[in-house]
Amino acid sequence: MNTLYFAYPGELDTPTGGYGYDREIISGLQDLGWQVELVPLGDGFPFPADETRARAQDVLEHLPDGAQLVVDGLAFGVLPEAAAAISGRLGLCALVHHPLCRETGVSEAQASRLLESERKALAQARHIIVTSHATAAQVEDLFGAENDRITVVLPGTAKQELAARQPSGRLRLLSVGTVVRRKGYDLLFSALGDLKENDWHLDIVGGLDADPLCHAELLEQLSALGLTDRVTFKGAIAPEDLSGFYRGADVFVLASRYEGYGMAYTEALAHGLPVIGSGGGAVADTLPDGAAIYCGTEDTEKLRSALKLLITDERKRLDMAAAARAAAAGLPDWKDAAAKFAAALKGAGQ
Repeated sequence: MNTLYFAYPGELDTPTGGYGYDREIISGLQDLGWQVELVPLGDGFPFPADETRARAQDVLEHLPDGAQLVVDGLAFGVLPEAAAAISGRLGLCALVHHPLCRETGVSEAQASRLLESERKALAQARHIIVTSHATAAQVEDLFGAENDRITVVLPGTAKQELAARQPSGRLRLLSVGTVVRRKGYDLLFSALGDLKENDWHLDIVGGLDADPLCHAELLEQLSALGLTDRVTFKGAIAPEDLSGFYRGADVFVLASRYEGYGMAYTEALAHGLPVIGSGGGAVADTLPDGAAIYCGTEDTEKLRSALKLLITDERKRLDMAAAARAAAAGLPDWKDAAAKFAAALKGAGQ
């Protein structure tokens, strides 16, 4: 039996795309017969307290010689000393969802430190698994990682049995993503501010605790725009409850500034939703023609135009929904993703 130690920061059941990826890959590897030992590293990453960082390094250094280890990049990128200490005796693999230095909201000094830290850490990894081709290119360009040390394992998407949507008399918009600056909710609100004459409501599903100041500023923005009654923050929900929100929506919109992949986009497609998306990273590659409208990065005018089109044109929504269902049929599932992840691990161990 293959054995893998899987190290991660925070709580594995956190309802975000990155943790969702981790959970699905772990489950898929177990289905393939792998024994997966979970290795929690503590809270606060990518800016852990000194004692958390020291404890994480100690945990990793006490893993048995020859063990195969995957470390989630949210922690790995800020543990270069630990990586250097264990790389010679463990099969060390880094899982990079997106470069830490590209996170929106970090200062220039923080971004510089994260860039150097992640470069040093990744230099110690025997192999690097990334979740999109765009992230693979960034890992090469930013950190100088060799292409033959990188494997792209795209997230899977659960297939959905689609039921006919019941008209509600009001167009239902949906965004899914943790309430942080990178998700661009301020851009979305600005775009919606000029569409108050149309009958719509926006639900936002995503945790509110990651950046309380961002949440507070968004509430102020809604009040200033006169949109307080048109937008509902649902907070974090259990993954098994998320499908109900997709099924109840008419249009999915996420105005991200950057995404390493954007699992919420493909989940929306799998539920037959027309999609409006924006941002750098892998977003443009993730959104298929016909089923989605890509609005560039931080382009409020394009967002406004796309929203107005889909809010007011039912025929366009129906055509894009049909294209979404067709595109979803070609998306990889989690079984595919786990098999490719396992193959990458076996290749790295040779």
